[in-house]
Amino acid sequence: QVQLVESGGGLVQPGGSLRLSCAASGLLFRDYHMGWYRQAPGDRRVVVATITSEYNLRYLDAVKGRFTISRDNAKNTTYLQMNSLKPEDTAVYYCHVENHDYWGQGIQVTVSS
Repeated sequence: QVQLVESGGGLVQPGGSLRLSCAASGLLFRDYHMGWYRQAPGDRRVVVATITSEYNLRYLDAVKGRFTISRDNAKNTTYLQMNSLKPEDTAVYYCHVENHDYWGQGIQVTVSS
């Protein structure tokens, strides 16, 4: 079965950086489009960034220029590098296989001084 395991979250001060990782198994990773989503308390889940199997990238406007999505097909892993973090980036972040109902368990990112 498909499994997605996120890591790298935590507490960081405003202006700081974190890198999230999502290790995938149970699928031919290189053939799938991948995405990162986030959900803040009381809000709906929204897409933050996506990367296709052809390495086409898309970003939520609020994170453009600060976040970078990438993938390493040899490691079956997708990454989300988050720089210049703001308190409004605080949320649970989820890894997702695009166009399929496969989600990671979610990982907390808290930006606070």
